[in-house]
Amino acid sequence: MAEKKQLKNPSTDRLFQAILSLESLEDCYTFFEDLCTMKELGDMAQRLEGARLLLEGKTYDQIVKSVEISTATISRINRCIQYGTGGYQEVLERIGALDKTTQKSGR
Repeated sequence: MAEKKQLKNPSTDRLFQAILSLESLEDCYTFFEDLCTMKELGDMAQRLEGARLLLEGKTYDQIVKSVEISTATISRINRCIQYGTGGYQEVLERIGALDKTTQKSGR
């Protein structure tokens, strides 16, 4: 809970409001290209893909080969999935990227 309090501040609120104002993929590309380096954006995309695969029941080895991220990163993602706020699963469910069998199992 302390981390969330540190994260929540007017600057972060403004950032999230800016993201919520984006209306298309093109808007996202334009904004995030200015906001992040290509590496940062790629890293975030890899983490989301790693989370999707973990929630689908893939093994660390399968994820390393598929997404090309380290097992340390996968472990961090897994901790967030197991003990975090549910953000990965919520977003993936909203965009329909989770396999229907995963959604039915209540993960």
